[in-house]
Amino acid sequence: MQLDLSGRHALVCGASQGIGRASAVELAELGANVTVLARSADALQALVDSLPCARAGQRHEWRSIDMQDTAALYATATSIAEAHPVHILINNSGGPPGGPAHTAELVAFEIAFRQHLLAGQTLVQALLPGMRTSKYGRIVNVISTSVKEPIVGLGVSNTVRAAVASWAKTLAGELAADGITVNNVLPGYTRTGRLDGLLAAQAKASGRTEQEVAQAMLATVPARRFGEASEVAAVIAFLCTPAAAYVNGVSIAVDGGRTRSLS
Repeated sequence: MQLDLSGRHALVCGASQGIGRASAVELAELGANVTVLARSADALQALVDSLPCARAGQRHEWRSIDMQDTAALYATATSIAEAHPVHILINNSGGPPGGPAHTAELVAFEIAFRQHLLAGQTLVQALLPGMRTSKYGRIVNVISTSVKEPIVGLGVSNTVRAAVASWAKTLAGELAADGITVNNVLPGYTRTGRLDGLLAAQAKASGRTEQEVAQAMLATVPARRFGEASEVAAVIAFLCTPAAAYVNGVSIAVDGGRTRSLS
């Protein structure tokens, strides 16, 4: 199986922690040169210092950026690609705050739409020329199982994640002939800061303890445990390899079997 990413350049968003950080590690271990993006410069520097260099000449770097600022994001991504064409894009960003859809302020939808869909579109447009020239591109969007089954209490997230999934499916058909694949990975309950925040919010809203909320969540997961960021990252990394060249336009749940739908 061809999993070697030597000579490939990966841009990983939201890499300062959680699934983004774990994805950067996995891609580096497969030989890719990795550039990581997030807001926290200190966390990014620490990550780059710790990333493995499994191949001769392999190098990593970081850029601090706010995904909400699409103009700055485009300029940053363009400069990165001009210096070294990007072959792999991991679209990953923190999820919107919880709450029902019908009580959400319009600005909450606007912020989430900009951070997730508009940021993704901005990055694709900046990086696409290099992918087309190389005839090799892997775009992986880290979304949510809510694109298959909406999650109660995550109204804004459910709405925007579904929009990103539809955008990605459309791109997959448009770009496939150029050797570029577009896929989505849908994490379930995964041990990240996002999960900690959801546990705390649900505990406060329901009057239960965080342990009770966690037990109720786990009761819906056939594996009876939360996932690890590294387990999600392993699937992301595989989709970026030559071995996954014919996997295109799919949304893969990594959730211990929690999602019940067949498609």
